[in-house]
Amino acid sequence: MPSGFTVLDWAIVGGYFAMLALLGWRLNQHKATDAKDYFLGSNQMSFWVVAVSVLATSQSAATFLGGPDQGYRGDYSYVAANIGAILAAVFVAKMLVPRFYNMQAVTVYELLGARYGVVAMKSAGGMYLMGRLLASGSRLYMAAIAVAMILYGNIQADSITSAAFIMMAIGFLVTFMGGIRSVLWSDLVQFGIYVLAACMVLYFLWTEIPASGAEIIGGLQNAPDGQNKLRLFNFDLDFSAPFAMISIVTGLVLLNTANFGMDQDTSQRLLTCENAKEGTRALYVSVIVAIPVGWLFVTIGQLLHVFYDRPDLMGKGAAGTLTGSFEGERITVFMQYILNEMPPGLRGIVTVGVIAAAVSTINSGLNSMSSVIVQDFYRPWVERKRNQDEQHFVRAGQISMALVGLCLFATSVLCFYWQRYTDMALLDFALSVMVFAYSGLLGVYFTVVFTKRGSTGSVVAALIIGFLLTLLQQSYIVDALGLPESWSALAFSWQLCIGTLVAFLVCAVVPGTHVRRTHDG
Repeated sequence: MPSGFTVLDWAIVGGYFAMLALLGWRLNQHKATDAKDYFLGSNQMSFWVVAVSVLATSQSAATFLGGPDQGYRGDYSYVAANIGAILAAVFVAKMLVPRFYNMQAVTVYELLGARYGVVAMKSAGGMYLMGRLLASGSRLYMAAIAVAMILYGNIQADSITSAAFIMMAIGFLVTFMGGIRSVLWSDLVQFGIYVLAACMVLYFLWTEIPASGAEIIGGLQNAPDGQNKLRLFNFDLDFSAPFAMISIVTGLVLLNTANFGMDQDTSQRLLTCENAKEGTRALYVSVIVAIPVGWLFVTIGQLLHVFYDRPDLMGKGAAGTLTGSFEGERITVFMQYILNEMPPGLRGIVTVGVIAAAVSTINSGLNSMSSVIVQDFYRPWVERKRNQDEQHFVRAGQISMALVGLCLFATSVLCFYWQRYTDMALLDFALSVMVFAYSGLLGVYFTVVFTKRGSTGSVVAALIIGFLLTLLQQSYIVDALGLPESWSALAFSWQLCIGTLVAFLVCAVVPGTHVRRTHDG
């Protein structure tokens, strides 16, 4: 048993697993009748359930662990990044969601199939699968770090591997039979659990600090290094800062546009509503609720700054030295607090919160990737040869979900070595890996929305060039090829801007002579 993990903590974790087993059993009572039911819930899902599911997936373990770290090291500019999400939500709600509903699409890449043909659809779907494996795999890895520290008392490769496999298996078992319905309802439960855990941590931290509220606010406004940690808007012209306002209204708008409208992981949820109006309502609700949730996690980091770095505010209650490491490896300040300061019971609740945040991301990734594999790749291939009943495609979705789960697990192990080399903050790392797929997808979809240009060949070229251009800006590639260091100095948000612009120009350079009649209205 790891040091500090008590019987009460184990009882809480055990109770959580028992609840998951009951939830999985209950959700899997519904047997999907066809592929549309399995992947879209027959368009019968309530907008508020969808909104919570979108939010739960967007937050994930990256926010649970990385948000407090952001607040500890910086200010509230991460919360201001929601401006980019709101602007992106308006664009997606007006320009993309109605198109998807008019087509009765199961995957968002069918829009490209209607415009440019099956090859373009499969190319975009393949790019999504690659990007989603990286993004979801990195989040699984982050959660595995935390769970390994708490449950096993170490962060050796075997412990992280074991923790990652356990969480992947949980996500799979909860959603295997019921499909997207199980994903949405389980997300609702997981979201409630990890937000409750965060609220309890915030309350406990607040009671541990002897200073008054006014003194804490004053201390945060006047940090010892001259920083105003309560600053919400960062207007610095710093191209290495992903949450500066200039980055928020450019790169982060693009990032969220891709997430909401071109990433099947999120877009699939929006398509489970009855109609486009309900889907857009779910999107708007999710981005609004994300603001207080983001504030919650950043505020935890702000109070951790007071707890560890401000003896002037802690007085005789000053905590021990902040080492910032665990077994010689760097860890976030939130993890150090969990490991060394939390009382019995609360540590178990936080452990459950970390797992819940991870599972809400894992199960959605499993189902969304499975939908792309079946609908965009497998179904067209099978139907060219013979007719199959819908139950065949439901079974294919379940089998592909199992294969995707194994791939996610393997990717999380890869991220163990990747993130150690890049030495990036956890939140920046999780967001940056999404840029690889998004650059090309954004360029292609902007061509569809704003022009009548492009062809199958230009779509494929844009997707590849967007990916490669982003890859060339990564530090490990810059080092390996001996490129100028300035190539890797830009924040991931600016890398996305560059990749999107080039991909758009590549896709739109070809006249739309081969454009088919679209079904997107």
